[in-house]
Amino acid sequence: MASIPWLQDFRGELAALAAAFIWAIASVVYTGVGRQIAPVMLNLVKGLVAIALMLLTLLLTGNLMPAIGVYPVGLLALSGAIGIGLGDTVYFKALNTLGPRRTLVLESLAPPLAAILAGVWLQEQLTSGAWLGILLTVAGVTWVVAERAPESPHPYPQVMRGLMYGLLAALAQASGAVLSRAALAGTTIDPLWSSLIRLVAGCLALLIWVAMRSHSWRQLQRLADRRLLMTVAGTAFASTYLAIWLQQTSLKYAPAGIAQSLSATSPLFVIPIAAAMGDKISLRSILGVCVALIGVWLLFTRS
Repeated sequence: MASIPWLQDFRGELAALAAAFIWAIASVVYTGVGRQIAPVMLNLVKGLVAIALMLLTLLLTGNLMPAIGVYPVGLLALSGAIGIGLGDTVYFKALNTLGPRRTLVLESLAPPLAAILAGVWLQEQLTSGAWLGILLTVAGVTWVVAERAPESPHPYPQVMRGLMYGLLAALAQASGAVLSRAALAGTTIDPLWSSLIRLVAGCLALLIWVAMRSHSWRQLQRLADRRLLMTVAGTAFASTYLAIWLQQTSLKYAPAGIAQSLSATSPLFVIPIAAAMGDKISLRSILGVCVALIGVWLLFTRS
């Protein structure tokens, strides 16, 4: 029983770590799926699947008509359009140019950006220990993902565009997190409802993007493959429905910078998964994980 108050005190931090763990597993699955369906179309499909699951959950729990003000709904919708619609789109564009390692290094800028934006807009003041925890967590993750980054085969102008996309993705993720935090902190809004509002807004932004770019809807015909359809649906359940719900829970109960830092630890969870699959893990990766874990520990002792 003594552990229950501790779990309540750190439910935001624990939810962020759980989301990071789920995203780590999903990234391994989506690596194969992404070769069969364009990333933007895949992002749209998994978002629509998650929306259906969230509506079903709300129907079963009898929570279909919550009392939510217009202002929080507007903040959450803007958060979804920026964080999911814009952020995920430019993230995929950065991946195509820079590759996963360099893109993830740029994504590591999102937690400190979120902490700075939350400090300016929401007046969230973090302790020196919390700032040190954020910096160590980001440094550890960056050290891991930057290992042996291959040279980009793209010419210099494309690399610069890739850097711009990566920086924009980090800023969009940070802004989306702070907007969600502004809507959720100190309110009675259920994190599942905030997740649904964000996803709906994000999917609308993606639909506009798909229409503007004239993406072929014929790619969806590949979902006629039962195995591929079950893989996409199952991973959407975990990585979009469940993980975004956990992410919104973390933003409701933990400061934006801390929640974003812990949510960004997915690369650390990928390492034991890769080891289990037979990959050799370097000493540098192990040291990077240790540095990040010290940062995580500091974030749990921020009080």
